[in-house]
Amino acid sequence: MAKSDGYAYFRRSSLFWILTVTLSMSYYTWLVFWPHQVPYDSLGPLGSLSKHLVSEYYSIMYKGWWCAWAIHCFEALAALKVCSDKGIDSPSTRLLWFVQTVLFGFASLGLLLKYKPDRRAKQQ
Repeated sequence: MAKSDGYAYFRRSSLFWILTVTLSMSYYTWLVFWPHQVPYDSLGPLGSLSKHLVSEYYSIMYKGWWCAWAIHCFEALAALKVCSDKGIDSPSTRLLWFVQTVLFGFASLGLLLKYKPDRRAKQQ
């Protein structure tokens, strides 16, 4: 098997983080934009908490939703910088890191930050 020079290094986030972030952000979006459609009574303690948060703190939740996506976008821009610093120069690979980090945030950026490129490949 050929050894990669780091030019196109990419790792997908774990299934656990993909599901956790997708489900939680989807639920948060549902609460913020369609709160009248949420079946609070069917969700047990989560429904009670959600109903309380929507009725008492809706404006904070709305701003928090935008803030969460802004943070994900900032992390994605940081991922592009980290790609440059670590010698990941393939445009398609950089796009993969950007999109994955926008969608899954630090669950993706953490993988990139842990990556240690081979020093010999970087020196050449």
